[in-house]
Amino acid sequence: MVQRKEVKRMPRISFVLLVAIGISNIGDWIYLIAYNLIILNMTGSPIAVAILYILKPVAAILTNGWSGSLIDRMNKKKLMIWLDVSRGLLLFILPMVSSLSVIYFIVLLINMGSAIFHPASLTYMTKLIPEQNRYRFNALRSLVDSGAFLVGPALAGILFMVGSPIIAVFLNGVTFIVSGFLTLLIPDVENRQEMQHGKKLSGFVMVKTDWKTVSTFSRQNQYVLRIYMLFSCITVLTAAIDSLEAVFARQELALTDFWYGLLVSVAGAGIIFGAILNTLFSHLLKPLGLIGIASVFLAAGYLVYAFSESFSIAGIGFFILSFSLAFAGTGFTTFIQTEVPIDMLGRLSSIYGWVESILVILCTGLFGLLAHFFSVRMTVVAGSGMLLIISLVLFIQCIKTSAVGVESVKQV
Repeated sequence: MVQRKEVKRMPRISFVLLVAIGISNIGDWIYLIAYNLIILNMTGSPIAVAILYILKPVAAILTNGWSGSLIDRMNKKKLMIWLDVSRGLLLFILPMVSSLSVIYFIVLLINMGSAIFHPASLTYMTKLIPEQNRYRFNALRSLVDSGAFLVGPALAGILFMVGSPIIAVFLNGVTFIVSGFLTLLIPDVENRQEMQHGKKLSGFVMVKTDWKTVSTFSRQNQYVLRIYMLFSCITVLTAAIDSLEAVFARQELALTDFWYGLLVSVAGAGIIFGAILNTLFSHLLKPLGLIGIASVFLAAGYLVYAFSESFSIAGIGFFILSFSLAFAGTGFTTFIQTEVPIDMLGRLSSIYGWVESILVILCTGLFGLLAHFFSVRMTVVAGSGMLLIISLVLFIQCIKTSAVGVESVKQV
């Protein structure tokens, strides 16, 4: 009887969790867009605005090396609530600050909270959602995330029209508080023995021990390491190419602000369409196959975009790459949830994410230099070519792992 009640409750619980995560993701967009305008008005400097985007990977570097140790030992539900409420309170404080350096510091703290929230929510979802339902849930989450990608900027624009960026930031704080309240409504998933075990180590010793644990797991399960690192390289390259997106659209395609905005909307439509199909056919799709195939199509979309000479061709490329991204991300998340033990998922995703964040900063800086000394198109074409090579390697790795079977790969 208890099990039947739990089964009936699961769709409602999943819905509440998705809404909470969706509201939190929308919140991540609003304040960032608002402070683009605020800082630009304060300084008139594009570099000052660019620092806002640099703070996100910097925050990940500052937190991901140790946050996983806390995540795997703390109550995930309480941690998620605390992070939402803390980010909300910081956003209430932010409009009262006039010093640029203090603004950057508060935004850094908000980004650090977001960097911890992601692996914490991933671990919580993995514990809450039964394995047979994870792919469909991840597909729905992809749909929610893509909705936030569109709704967040759109809501920010509406708030700017009816009020001001400052009002948008205050309301953004409310969204995080609401997300934290909704998280109160979902169940606790922690095992008391696990929490008690986590109190035996502390500080540097705990982090050092966890790095060794992740290193040992990676050596013993090299197929997970290979697929994770290859997919991370794809993520790094897409971030580096995307950093040149606006310049490419202006200088190489000669697009006006209107047509560039429309191009971004095409990408949003691709993500939404891909996420919807992903959700509808989730029962037929396998994570490993999706990671490999979708990654190749993602690279193909970037190549179409890189060689485009007009809005229409660039739009086709944007639609293909964003459509593919919905499938690749869902497949990758499900694969990690299945192959990594739940009790170390926070540590592994945080530590691997720490490496990824360093690579994002280095690669983005390198692409900026290449675009400055050579040309934007050449840099985008070169990056897209590298992306295709890595995606083909990942495709082959996924096919091999899928053909041999994960259990066989583990024994090799």
